[in-house]
Order: sequence, then C-alpha cells, then structure tokens
Amino acid sequence: MRKLNFKSYNLNLKEFSRKLLPGIFIFLISCSRQDSSLPGGTTPWKFEQPSGWPQPEFNFQANPLTVEGVELGRRLFYDGRLSKDGNFPCASCHQQFAAFATFDHNLSHGVENQFTTRNAPGMFNLAWHKEFHWDGGINHLEVQPLAPITALNEMGETMPSVISKISADSSYRMQFKKAFGNEAVTTANMMKALSQFMAAMVSANSKYDKVKRGQASFTTKEQLGYDIFKSKCASCHKEPLFTDLSYRNNGLSLDASLDDKGRMRITNLSSDSLKFKVPSLRNIMLTFPYMHDGRFNSPLQVLDHYSDGIIKSGTLDPALQNGIPLTLAEKFNLMDFFYTLTDSTFIKDERFAAPR
Repeated sequence: MRKLNFKSYNLNLKEFSRKLLPGIFIFLISCSRQDSSLPGGTTPWKFEQPSGWPQPEFNFQANPLTVEGVELGRRLFYDGRLSKDGNFPCASCHQQFAAFATFDHNLSHGVENQFTTRNAPGMFNLAWHKEFHWDGGINHLEVQPLAPITALNEMGETMPSVISKISADSSYRMQFKKAFGNEAVTTANMMKALSQFMAAMVSANSKYDKVKRGQASFTTKEQLGYDIFKSKCASCHKEPLFTDLSYRNNGLSLDASLDDKGRMRITNLSSDSLKFKVPSLRNIMLTFPYMHDGRFNSPLQVLDHYSDGIIKSGTLDPALQNGIPLTLAEKFNLMDFFYTLTDSTFIKDERFAAPR
C-alpha cells in the first residue's frame, strides 16, 4: 500500500501525522477485515452498473452500500458543520447543478476568505477510480474527505471537533445507529458514509448513453463531432468513462503564482512534472472553468489550446508533440458532441440533492 501524501492540500504535516494518521491506519485495517454482510436492519442500495462498463474499483465487500449509509453520507456532504466556520460543506465546492464541480470559479473558496489552489472537478463515477484529486494524492475513497476537511485553506477543521459537533446532534446519532448498528459517531463510520454517498453517484444517462443503448440518435453535427472525438481525443478520454485515469502533461504553462507541478508533488519524480489526472469529459458543458487551475472558461478555449497553444517541455505527452490539428468547424462539431455528454437526470437526481 502506498503512503498517502497530503502535500497538495497545505496541511501541517507534523500535526497530521500526530493526530490523524494513527486513526486512518486503524480505519483501513478495520475495513479490510469486514465481511460482505450488511449491517443489521439496513437496506441494500441498488448500485447502478451500466451495461458494458468495466468493473468498479470501489470495494463493496469492505463497505457495502446501504440506503441508510448513503443517506447519512448525503446529510454529511451538505452539512456546514464539517467546516471550521460552518459555511463550507463539501457541497460548497461540489454543486449538483454543475455536476458536482465548482460553478464559475477557477479556484474554490475556503474558510476565512481563502482560496484553494485548484479547480474542483466534477464528482461522479468515482467508484471506477483508484486514485483521487488532480495529482492522485489520495488512493482510497474512504479517506478522501479527510483532505478537504482538515486542509487549512478549505474546510479548516479537525476531526475531533467535527465528531464533537455531530455527536451533539441526537438525530445524527440515530442515523449512525441505523446505518452502522451503533450510535457512536466515529471518524471511520463518517468516512464510510461519505464514501458510500460518493460511490453511489453514477452519471450514465446522457444523450450519448441513450444513443449507445439504441434509445436515441445523434444529429448530423453530433455524429461528426463524435467521429472527430474518436479520431483525435479518445486515446486520453477513453469511453465509457471519458478518461483513461492516467496522469499527463497536456502542454499547459506553469502558473508561477500557484507553482503546481501536479503528480510530481506526490511522487517526487521529475518525470511527473506538470502531469495531472485526465478529467472525464462527461458533463463537460456544466463543469467550467477547465483544467486543474480553471484557466479556461469555455470548451472552445480548451480546443484552441490543443490546436495552437501547446507548451513543449520534457514531460509533454507524446500524443501532443504536434498539438491536435482542428479546424474551426471541427471545434464546433466537437462542442455539439460534448453537449450529448450532459446527464440532466444526474444533476436533478433527488437522491443526491441537499436534504430537505
């Protein structure tokens, strides 16, 4: 098992090691020892496995999805008490109408009028991911929430404080009992519930998906865009997830104010300099601005970058050495296709909306 690396999230690493790592270690061991039986009295959550998709990476045996667990995770996801000042729940950076990305802002906001150092990507189909965040610094969905909760420029809290606040709420204690058989509010069960909610968020009902299922047809322009996509984009944005989950240098210049070298911050390998995780193109028309630092405001700007703006460096992806030649007509056809990747059902799904 690789070590978790939280350098990307501006944590005080000494404090993190002293206060949180022992708990994370115990939590991971406890997960590995669970059997696949559901907690008593719980109802299985019907996980949506789209036809033709690869098997998920999420460990359903260690943390089986239940209606009660997902519902608890949903409540936690929208609860500002997980942040220091009460104003920044997970949902403040991951908004449903934007496919759980941050709408319109290049960098997400955090406590005490701070900004984070990256653009929050859309949050969906995470059950198929092995690693998380732009640099892959988290390799377990079950502990992913710890990074933003404890990052000083994001939610700025400590887990003991969060547990104290949540434990004081009798309705929460009742929900923990329903989900896990014990009303004790623990870090382990909080992370299990949040990861169940995130794993349940499947986006697979766009027009593209309906075409693939034989329930709809592309227009002429959409089909032209799809053909261009398959010819010039699909090697990195692999169907059906529309990402190959790899880390690549896509020719962006380094923002000196952020000095973000991507995957290199995790591996310390110069060969990983400026490499970031390939984002999914699903719901792309909803998740602007684009790239890890939100520097592009429209898909057309992104396509302009690939056709004319590539910055060459020693780690530039080989497929981009000559850019991606695109005419203006091809760019607009691609955008017509990108619209077919919008999953309107997902962004209106009440199961993932803020509790009423």
